Order: sequence, then structure tokens, then C-alpha cells
Amino acid sequence: MVAPIKIDKHLVGPGHPCMVIAEAGVNHNGNIDLAYKLVDAAVAAGADAVKFQTFKADGIISARAQKAKYQQKTTSADESQLEMVRKLELTYDQFRSLFEHCKKKGILFLSTPFEEGSADFLDDLGMVAFKVPSGEITNLPFLKHLAQKGKPLIVSTGMSTLGEVESAVLEIQVAGNPDLALLHCVSNYPANPADANLRAMQTLQAAFEVPVGFSDHMIGSEVALAAVALGASIVEKHFTLDRHLPGPDQQFSLEPGELKQLVDGIHTVESALGSGRKEPVASEADTSAAARKSLVARCEIKAGSRLTEDMISIKRPGTGLPPSMLPYLVGRSIRVTVQADELLTLEMFQ
Repeated sequence: MVAPIKIDKHLVGPGHPCMVIAEAGVNHNGNIDLAYKLVDAAVAAGADAVKFQTFKADGIISARAQKAKYQQKTTSADESQLEMVRKLELTYDQFRSLFEHCKKKGILFLSTPFEEGSADFLDDLGMVAFKVPSGEITNLPFLKHLAQKGKPLIVSTGMSTLGEVESAVLEIQVAGNPDLALLHCVSNYPANPADANLRAMQTLQAAFEVPVGFSDHMIGSEVALAAVALGASIVEKHFTLDRHLPGPDQQFSLEPGELKQLVDGIHTVESALGSGRKEPVASEADTSAAARKSLVARCEIKAGSRLTEDMISIKRPGTGLPPSMLPYLVGRSIRVTVQADELLTLEMFQ
């Protein structure tokens, strides 16, 4: 059994509503006003949380670091990774104002720290849980630092083997054993649905007995909805105000209307999963009456007659005796005269 974890007011795990994290990331392009608008769009879409990224660029990126291929396609070819990321950085004071804006709007604020200083700041700010990006899953000292804070961790597992995930989980457990959820993801931007391997979520849940989910980097929402159908307890999805804005992550992000469609779609999928018991639902009763068949008189049957099989037809509606009762009625005496095409009832027999 997988026990749920609590993130703010949300119980996260099997049998509980899927937590939808709207990933604003760095799609604010370093503009705090744009960041506010992203929060408002996440609220309007019905997301449970909005998530940013908190970092000091010079502390996490070497001046010699190259951009990923997708970043080379979506940003200026003349700048380094460090130069690109510097432009996407918000100050701690700006994050304080974002945190307050989220409280005012009634949405959970989350942000991914990329180094210990930012993690400490977010902890002091009062953030209720930490999101760990896939790139840090082998950074065991950082995982230890986060785990020791005793707050829930949501750990993305892109680019990792099951063994690497195991090492990360053990480090977290030894360091403080906080509530933990694991997100399967494919760290390519955009990722190919053929690489999604959604069943890996079930592998993670079976191996570590923690809630699992999906951090979706695909274009569109179909794969995220499929993840919910397969049991994702958390779905994280990048979104933007406009895919035509500059920035490394804009082009594979959902726009506000699409984010709302995703949230609504997740609720629809969840409601469709049901209890697993095979039984008719109340809304089928009318169709059952119209579409199923009953035992009816093929001809007039006089009172006192002994019923034979050639006196019976099987016809709609399904509101009479079911065809399965035919063997039990043949040979019994009819108590009253029955008209042709009349549904047979038990009260007609001796």
C-alpha cells in the first residue's frame, strides 16, 4: 500500500485527486510583472500550485557551460548558458512578493531551488514543499540538504536509471525521511511521446512505495492525461502566456486556455476511473429497459394452458422476465389468459 503524503492542504497519493502543478519556470523572462500574470493564469486555469525556479546563475553555471541543443534553437546563438540564465533570474525580494501574491490569489507557491542558498531562502520564506529537478537527482549532498529540512520533496527522475533513483531515495531517507513523491519524466524539450514510457511510473511506485506522478515535457496534453489514467498523483506541466515570447521553454509550454483544458481534462479522467467494480450505473437504467429483451407471449395463451417453448418469443423491452428464465417456465400452467406480445410475469403462473 502507498500512503498519501500531505502537501499544504492536498493529500497526494492513490485514491486522492491528482495535484496539478502549473510550471511557470523561467517563462517570466526575468520580468516580475510577467511572473504575476503567470500566477493569475494558473489560478484562472484551476491549477493547484504554480511553480517557479529559484537560483543564482553565477553559483550554478560555469562560464564554460554550453547550452543544451533545444536552448540553442530557442535562444540567441551568441550567448553562453550562463548569459542566458542570468536574464531569467529573479531576486529574492521578487520571490517574496510572488509568494505573497500567490497567498492572496489562493494558489500554492512552489519553486525549484538549484543550490543550497536558494533552498535556504525558500525554506525561510515558508514554502511548504521542495521540488527537486531531474538534473539534481545525482547531487546527493544537495538532496541531503533538502531532506534535512523535513518538508515534503517532489523529485523528478528524468535522465536517471532505477539505480540512481534508489540512491537518491536512500539519501533522502537517511537524511530525514520526509514525505516523498517521485515524478517520472523525459528530460528533452520538447520530448517525443514515443519516449514517454509512462509505465515507468508504476515501476517507481512498486519499487519505492511512494506516490508517483509525471512531469510532462511533451507538446500538448494527451500524454499527461494518459499519465493520470495510469495513476499519476501529480502532474506538472510548463505553461506560458504566449508561446511566441522569447525564452528557452516557451515553445513547448501550454498557453492559458490550453492549461485550463488540461486541468479540466484531468478532472474528467479522474471521474472516469471509477471504483473498478463491474456493475451497472444508475444512468444505464433507461437504456437497459429499452435495449434488453424479455419473455413475451408469441400468441394468445388461454388460462389453464401448460406453457410450451413455441408459445414464447424473446423481444424488447427488458422490463419483464429475462430470457434466462425460459427453462424454468416451460411446462408450468398459466393461471390467466395472456394476450399476444404481452410480457410474461411470475404472477401469470400457477
